Amino acid sequence: MTSLTTDSELPRVHGFLSAFRRRQAARTVDFPGGFAVFDEAYALSRGNNHLLVDGPVDPEELPGLADALQGSLPYRHAQVLDEEVAAACREPMERAGYGHSTSLVMCHRGPVPAHGGAREVDLDVLREPAIASWSRFAPDASPEHVRDMVERRAARRRGAEVVRFLASYSSDGEVAAWVDLYMDPAAGIAQIDDLVTAEAHLGQGHAGAVLDTALHLAADAGCTTRFLTARPTDWPQRWYGRKGFEAIGTATRFERASG
Repeated sequence: MTSLTTDSELPRVHGFLSAFRRRQAARTVDFPGGFAVFDEAYALSRGNNHLLVDGPVDPEELPGLADALQGSLPYRHAQVLDEEVAAACREPMERAGYGHSTSLVMCHRGPVPAHGGAREVDLDVLREPAIASWSRFAPDASPEHVRDMVERRAARRRGAEVVRFLASYSSDGEVAAWVDLYMDPAAGIAQIDDLVTAEAHLGQGHAGAVLDTALHLAADAGCTTRFLTARPTDWPQRWYGRKGFEAIGTATRFERASG
C-alpha cells in the first residue's frame, strides 16, 4: 500500500468533494457533521444516495442517522472524509452490522503531460461501452442497477463548474477508454474520476491517453490541484503512482444492507 503524507491540499480536496456531492444531488438533508444526498432517479446508485460526513460527528449516532435518513433505500451507505473521524466511527458502525473500506486520495505531483489525444464526447457515446463494462465489474448486478450506474453520469453535470467526459478511440473507431473530468478553475482544483478501459482494448495505451488528456486540460484551466481516488489494494493505484500521483489521505465507506 502506498504510504501517506500529510498534505495541505487535503482540506481543499475534501471541500471540493463535499461541494460536488451537494451540487450533484437532487435533494440534500443536513445533519450535525454532514449531510445526506438523494437522487430518486438513480435509487440503486450508492454514489447518488448516501450520507457524507465532512465534519465532526457523534460516532454513536451515525448508525441511527443512516437508518432514519435512508429508510426508503435497500442499503445503508455512509462516507467519511476525515481519517480520525472515520476511525472513531468504525466500532459503532461495526456493532450496527456495517463493513468498511477505504480509498486513497491521490494528488498529481508529476510533470503535466502533453495532450493525450482523447476527445470530449457526449453521454450517448459512452452508454453502450459503459453498460458492457459493468457486466465485467459487477456480473451479478440487475439490469436496473446497471441502468442507474450508467445513466447517473448525467447528474454529474451539476456537480462542478466544468464537467467534461473524455474518450480515447481505437483505430477502428471504437470507444476504447473513457474518464470524467470535474473542474473548478476559479478554485484551481480538478478531480479525475471513473477511468475505465473496454476489455477488448486493455493494454493498448488508451487509459494513459485519457488520463494524460484530463491532466493536460486541468492544468490548462489553471487547476494546480489535480486529484483522484483509488482502492489501496488494487493495481490501478500503483499505475497512478507511476503516472505521477501521490497518496495524501484516505476516505472511508461504511455499507450494509437495509435489513
